[in-house]
Amino acid sequence: MTNKIVTIDAKDQTIGRVATKIAVALRGKDTVTYARNLVPAIKVEVINASQLKISDKKLIQKTYDRYSGYPGGLKELDLQKLITKKGYAEPLRLAVRGMLPSNKLRAKLLVNLKISE
Repeated sequence: MTNKIVTIDAKDQTIGRVATKIAVALRGKDTVTYARNLVPAIKVEVINASQLKISDKKLIQKTYDRYSGYPGGLKELDLQKLITKKGYAEPLRLAVRGMLPSNKLRAKLLVNLKISE
């Protein structure tokens, strides 16, 4: 089986719109040989991630939570701080991760995603 490469241009698009295209392509749902229990031989490359269209309100209000497991261990990071800390690829990766099924296939599918800014 040969690897198919799908290139998605994220210029002037919102995070959610691009993430849905990426999730569908990663799962292989747009192919004839779709099987829900298999990882397809499809690699997805995203270009121009730094040119995503993000509103000023979303930069401030969108938060990402992490919990350490200890009392008082909830940490919040807004979108603007996440972008300055890890770049534009991380919020897009987190959006795609949320759209994939939460089972053993998720990690294997995310390996096939490459985001360039």
